[in-house]
Amino acid sequence: MPLGAPLVLRGGAVGACRRTAHLAHLALAMALSFAGSAVHAADAASLGGPLTPVGGERAANADGNIPAWSGENPVLPGWDAKKLRGEFWKYKGEKPKFSIDASNVDQHAERLSPGQIALIKQVQGYRADVYPTHRSCGVPDFVAENTKKNVGFAKIAEDGWTLKEAMLPGTPFPIPSSGIEAIWNQKMRYRGLSATWPNATANVSPRRGGDEWITAGYDETMFWPWAAEGATKLSETNSIYSHVYFTFLSPVALAGQAASITDYVNQPGTESYLYFPGQRRVRRLPSYAYDSPTLGFENQYALDETQVFMGAPDRFDWKLVGKKEIYVPYNSFGAYDFKAKADEVLLRDFIAPSHRRYELHRVWVVEGTVKDGVRHTSPKRVLYLDEDSWNAVLAEDYDAQGNLWKVREGYLIPVFETGSCDVAAFSQYNLPEGRYLIDFHTIGTGVGPQWTVEATGPRHRGSFYRAENLRAISDR
Repeated sequence: MPLGAPLVLRGGAVGACRRTAHLAHLALAMALSFAGSAVHAADAASLGGPLTPVGGERAANADGNIPAWSGENPVLPGWDAKKLRGEFWKYKGEKPKFSIDASNVDQHAERLSPGQIALIKQVQGYRADVYPTHRSCGVPDFVAENTKKNVGFAKIAEDGWTLKEAMLPGTPFPIPSSGIEAIWNQKMRYRGLSATWPNATANVSPRRGGDEWITAGYDETMFWPWAAEGATKLSETNSIYSHVYFTFLSPVALAGQAASITDYVNQPGTESYLYFPGQRRVRRLPSYAYDSPTLGFENQYALDETQVFMGAPDRFDWKLVGKKEIYVPYNSFGAYDFKAKADEVLLRDFIAPSHRRYELHRVWVVEGTVKDGVRHTSPKRVLYLDEDSWNAVLAEDYDAQGNLWKVREGYLIPVFETGSCDVAAFSQYNLPEGRYLIDFHTIGTGVGPQWTVEATGPRHRGSFYRAENLRAISDR
């Protein structure tokens, strides 16, 4: 066996080398794991330290116009859900520091978005009043704790857009490294368990040369079943993002129509059912998402424009551009002033400046470009996300020719019931057509929105949003 010994020796040497290499790889993997764990631990520790509980910069900006975050409670004693929120805000009655209009907009351009500049220049008489900045957006302790746990734990799925895992309710990616992570922070922001508008209104201004408004009153509830107090892994839920129910109260042509819509964190589109009172039937809508036009609004309102941005993010590639200091709608209680007279606030070309408030804040800028092979009426859109709450406070949509088309504003307020901030009411200006819409506001309706943090009734059960229940309750 003259060849045996060398072969055994060679095999033993190769085996020894393989074992050595395996041990080296294992040691490297362990070292990287420990290093990654250390980085994640340091990142998590920064939350509540140099960073706010959801990842904003705690410190003031360089010139002090943006103060340090304190997490103060801005509500005065005596408020309840039947009273105007703005009357019980700690800083009510403040006067503007200055105003921006067409005469001085270029002087303030550095702290405005391109959409804001275009809006001020193109809409005659439009004015933005800028007030002192107040950073009172926080989250409850359990949301802050879940957010810390999400560092290194929350994951985007292999498809590049689905939220695969997160500890909820909490911000999935408080220190985002990509645009899609920032988008999921916006979508999963803590808003309580549900929000209800017993008598909200959507309005679209008249066409040029006309005087006929579109006005629709409705009763709506949004329910986020993953947002109950505590800590739950997304992977242990049924992957439902939200349930929505609404029924039109007016005008007569729409009254009685109702819908139940279910949205998922891991599926494109929605599961949507619409009740038609004339037929007394419930029909499933085959595709009621993305840029599908909202029924009854003359193509002025796409579904994913709701509350600045809503719906699945899969049709866009999202780029995290960075941060910017700009004047954005903030502490905007005017959009929820249910005692105001609508005809004095909803002017022909814009919402009265008295019911819009702007403050200087740091925002994340996220740019979405429609994916190859996918269609959308807005091939490009830019979102501006508040660093202290992840609410979308501004957005810009561009048309197929690359021209600025729509500008949206989200009217952020601190929500006293939840201990967080939310954008519900929002407006959208269609620059080429000279029309605007405002929705989820309660101006002149006599009753404000209501947020809840725990289950209190049938609208806090998944069974309420099934097609058979929609049929049953719509017959009443």
